[in-house]
Amino acid sequence: MSVAESLGAGLDLDTRKMVLETIREYGVKNFPHSKLIELDKENHFPTKEMTDLYDPEQIACNLIMIPEKYGGLGGNSYDIYRACEELAKIDLGVCTSVFATFLGMDPIMMGGTEEQKEKWVTKIAKDRCYVAYGATEAAAGSDLLHLKTKAERVMEGDKVVGYKISGGKMWITNAGVAGVFTILARAPKGVSWFIVEKGAKGLTVDKHEDKHGIRLSDTCPINMQDVYVPIENLVGGVEGKGLRQAQAVFGYTRLMVAAMALGTGWKAIEHAVRYSQQRNVGGQPLCTKQGMTHKLLVPFAARLEAARAFVEEVARRIDSGEEGLQTEGAIAKLLASETADTACNNAIQAYGGNGYVREFPVEKLKRDIKITCIYEGTSEILQLTTFRERWQANINAEGKYYDKLAEELDALHAKGPSVGADAAAVALRSLSQVLKACYDQKLTANQLAHTKLGELMTYAESAGAFCRAAAKAEKPESVIFSHEAWRKMARIHASYSAGFVSSEGLALVAGLGDASMLALDFKKVAAVQKGAYAEMDAVMTDLVATFKEAEIAA
Repeated sequence: MSVAESLGAGLDLDTRKMVLETIREYGVKNFPHSKLIELDKENHFPTKEMTDLYDPEQIACNLIMIPEKYGGLGGNSYDIYRACEELAKIDLGVCTSVFATFLGMDPIMMGGTEEQKEKWVTKIAKDRCYVAYGATEAAAGSDLLHLKTKAERVMEGDKVVGYKISGGKMWITNAGVAGVFTILARAPKGVSWFIVEKGAKGLTVDKHEDKHGIRLSDTCPINMQDVYVPIENLVGGVEGKGLRQAQAVFGYTRLMVAAMALGTGWKAIEHAVRYSQQRNVGGQPLCTKQGMTHKLLVPFAARLEAARAFVEEVARRIDSGEEGLQTEGAIAKLLASETADTACNNAIQAYGGNGYVREFPVEKLKRDIKITCIYEGTSEILQLTTFRERWQANINAEGKYYDKLAEELDALHAKGPSVGADAAAVALRSLSQVLKACYDQKLTANQLAHTKLGELMTYAESAGAFCRAAAKAEKPESVIFSHEAWRKMARIHASYSAGFVSSEGLALVAGLGDASMLALDFKKVAAVQKGAYAEMDAVMTDLVATFKEAEIAA
């Protein structure tokens, strides 16, 4: 089953706007910074507010991804991305808790029988259950091939009637509050998913972790000692399909983490832009100082919008029924999470000393955002994932994979309007030449080449996606800026990507091999940088106009 088949047809525009506005209004009213920082200090799961978020009479966040036939709203990937972004703007820990329920249902939705879906998904919707996704282990981390948790068959004669599960899981979101657990364990015929209910004998939940960030989410280790589950709780009714079921949704789940990073990163930039209008330096507002705005804010605003364009492109592909897209999910998450992490760090820098204290909101955002670079695949794993698939695709295309994408962007640039497609094409061709040099000199014998090339692929591909989105006649409904400002951001990201891919590619080849034969056209790289700082001036003006209200620190 594809992700699209497991979800609904999607919300209509009016319903989606209503849901997003309800989330936004609830956050403003019920989660002021003073309350968030107090809950953060206490390391406290906000039970009342989470109950409200799951209440069908109020917000019903848990119902967005559940198909209507099981009592949900029938949202699709695009709807869920938009909801995740809004929830993350309230608090990333709160968003993580909601997302964990989505994630915990995935094994059932993707691999369960119709009877299992009818029973468990309907129950989760009706009872407003939190769900916990039990895959990660202390020794194996997210390496699902080496998990130790075992599921031993319980027999009646020659018939399997159930299983006894023993083992431990780490970093399990919602573990302390979940009504339903989906547990990955090694059965006799291979790794399999099992459904375990709260209160099952032998299931114990340890104390809530004292985490660096997302402290409003409930995160606990769980231990299982001969936890009995009946045969009907084996997801799909067949052993050995757990890894396939888990991997089938990586493109989708990593896309959702990208959306969460997008929301948090933008919240940090919003705070910094508002603050920069109040803080005077040398008799002028900080927002007029290029040393701050063009270093700390504008490039990352553009990069976050590049991540948005990529997320939306992949979401539409998922919702159209396209399967796989694990590499695309990896690129989306890598760009969004690393950009948001830097944006949050830069927001602290923009605040100066005020950014370092808890009275102001950016300190907490920086602690929260780091987890998006770790869970659902670390940034390094995502770089490797991207490299491996695209390296092989390039070999299959006889070294022309990225040249063909560049040709498409040349055609886009020729049609107009100007969205930076010429610069994105330069980035893609530079990448193609770097890959050729690495192939000819066998530089990928070094793992450093894998991670660096995965990063360069991410920048080049995201530049192309942003240009494609910005060239459309209408801007996406999710974009709060003017169409021309968004196109300026696309040009900024594309020109930066051209320079980054070329310079970092040169450094990689020179550091590991011989760069003398590397055919990079730095004249074209230089040409597409023309006017970049004027574009940044204009984007900063638009940011100030968009976020002009007074900053409320507490």
